[in-house]
Amino acid sequence: MTDPGPLVLLVEDEPAVRRFLRAAVTAHGYRLLEAGTVREARQLATSHVPDLYLLDLGLPDGDGIELTRALREWTRAPIIVLSARGREEDKVDALDAGADDYVTKPFGANELLARMRVALRHAQASPKEPTLIEAGPLRVDLERRAVTVSGSEVHLTPIEYKLLVLLARNAGKVLTHRQILSQVWGPNVTQSHYVRVHMAELRKKIEPDPARPTLILTELGVGYRLREAGDGA
Repeated sequence: MTDPGPLVLLVEDEPAVRRFLRAAVTAHGYRLLEAGTVREARQLATSHVPDLYLLDLGLPDGDGIELTRALREWTRAPIIVLSARGREEDKVDALDAGADDYVTKPFGANELLARMRVALRHAQASPKEPTLIEAGPLRVDLERRAVTVSGSEVHLTPIEYKLLVLLARNAGKVLTHRQILSQVWGPNVTQSHYVRVHMAELRKKIEPDPARPTLILTELGVGYRLREAGDGA
């Protein structure tokens, strides 16, 4: 007898989007619960304990960002926001509220499924801190504080190393400018250009072509994420 697939709670009020996602998700072995409102989502979340959430921001009886914040008070299950909003501030707010990732509508099923796989891998990973983190040709050895690309050692400044380790520990997950500033420079630093400047220098050292990065990906207006192996996004 095979194990049942991960249980996904889809919170979406548009019938056409729900039909599309129902077909895509269930065809790949996931079990699906559906809610069209914040109230239904809260009820299903507490009665079924989903493994992953797909959450629209615009709901008829409340805001998806507030629902994300409420869910994060008691569950660590991955939350992927499905956003039709054009404002990047909404995406940043959702990620800061506790979402693990976001996908902007319209989107393809393959992109969403790839993001779901990455999010579930993170949730299922051992809580023990790894000593070696790999992403494609990049290797970060935390014990030796050594970074190599395709076997060649790369020399980073202390800030560049902190940036890379933060991204590597969260590979596949979008980190906002605000989150990066707080983790690397401290909670009282607000100058977002620090992130852009040092990220550009880091890319020069680890990317084959810094002008067309394939390891550190920019989420425009939001932040950055390190591409994880198997991430098709």
